Amino acid sequence: MTTKLLNNEVIEQVEEIFTGLQEPVQVLFFGSQQDCDYCDDTLQLVQEVVDISDKLELSIYDIEDDAALASQYNVDKAPGLVLAGRDGDQILDYGVRYAGIPSGHEFSSLIHTLLLVSGRDSDLSKDTRQKLQELDTPVHLMVFVTPTCPYCPRAVILAHQMAMESPMIEAEMIEATEFPELSTRFGVSGVPQTTINHGAGSVVGAVPEDQLLAEIQNALNE
Repeated sequence: MTTKLLNNEVIEQVEEIFTGLQEPVQVLFFGSQQDCDYCDDTLQLVQEVVDISDKLELSIYDIEDDAALASQYNVDKAPGLVLAGRDGDQILDYGVRYAGIPSGHEFSSLIHTLLLVSGRDSDLSKDTRQKLQELDTPVHLMVFVTPTCPYCPRAVILAHQMAMESPMIEAEMIEATEFPELSTRFGVSGVPQTTINHGAGSVVGAVPEDQLLAEIQNALNE
């Protein structure tokens, strides 16, 4: 029998938080048969979380076998997660992604983002919402994190909030130690680091929403 990753105390805490879930959420998990050290643990973790509420549902795919679907959601790393809304049979993609296991401090960002997606609202300030609605160029945010970083969830949640607000934004948490080639390519020396449009801009640290917005606009003007 597999040992549970979440103990009873954590499950009770999450149960209480999940009383705030509003609309259904679909979690899409993408694993791989090739070289994926954290796929099994990530799948187990997400399964245990989804089991806590009937508002959450999990579908399981393989990044190679289900390549067309992975491509549709721009998932090119395993383990990969897409947190989407569900309306009947329709999947509502808000551009919210995880690459790597959301463990340690990142577990809180997973729980918080599930609430965000369920609420169908970004919770950003009126001014930020307005500026994001004016975006007409695609923006890709990669937030590099490690499980031991206490400031990283704030950066991940903010990126996900921006993805929720604008159809032009896709935001992906990347566990830096699981994807060392990416970390090297984008010069990650401290976390959290938010890389904008594959290196057009970069922000180190958990910054306020107006600062991240300014950095996005600077990157788009480059």
